[in-house]
Amino acid sequence: MSKKLANRSVVITGAGSGLGQTSAQLFARQGAELILVDINAKGMEETSVLVEKEGSRSTSYVCDVAIESEIQRLGEQLCKAYPKIDVLYNNAGIAYGEINQMVNTINQEKWLRYLAINTIAPLLIAEVLRSSLASAKGLIINQSSIASYAPATVYGVTKAALNSLTYGMANVYSEDGIRVNAIAPGIMETAASKQSLSQETYDRVQAMQLSDLHGKAEDIANLAIFLASEEGRFINCEIVNCDAGSRLRGWRA
Repeated sequence: MSKKLANRSVVITGAGSGLGQTSAQLFARQGAELILVDINAKGMEETSVLVEKEGSRSTSYVCDVAIESEIQRLGEQLCKAYPKIDVLYNNAGIAYGEINQMVNTINQEKWLRYLAINTIAPLLIAEVLRSSLASAKGLIINQSSIASYAPATVYGVTKAALNSLTYGMANVYSEDGIRVNAIAPGIMETAASKQSLSQETYDRVQAMQLSDLHGKAEDIANLAIFLASEEGRFINCEIVNCDAGSRLRGWRA
């Protein structure tokens, strides 16, 4: 059985844990060579082991995406080592803790930090990798959230801004043949969500789905793989929801 992503190079940020780690493993299963980016070197070591078990290979780069100079350095390293990059999966971000407070609860300094990581970093990373992405006529995937729809939390606002930025990026990068999409997951049954959300919150949000299912990291990763494959080649400038039909996107009779 042929692999969907054989001979393709895939950059995944936030690859040292959670969704990034799962995505790296599943992308490797489809034949991709992984370029792992995270602030957590030890976590990337664990991810590399998973990638190897899938019969693929990976390289790791430590980078704090909150710091522009580190992003610039990352770009120089990757474009030199990989003149052709097929996929950039902008997965790194902050999703839990203080960022989930209401929009009027934090100061400007914190606002700028959260926007820098969740909204602006995906653009900056795309810019420094643009030449390699253009060589492959590649794909950029931005990690959004259904919290971006009518957001009341800081997190939701950062993702709403990322949605808008995704549309802008798609228009700018189209001249290089680069597609840009975002994935907006609903609530997922992951270790991070279980640790960070109360059972009441998880149950309440999960109950708003049209399908009585519990989402998993694999659901998001498989969607990303579809977008990155030839099967997804005609999808561009879209926010693709992966949320079992959550009513958080708007009222549905």
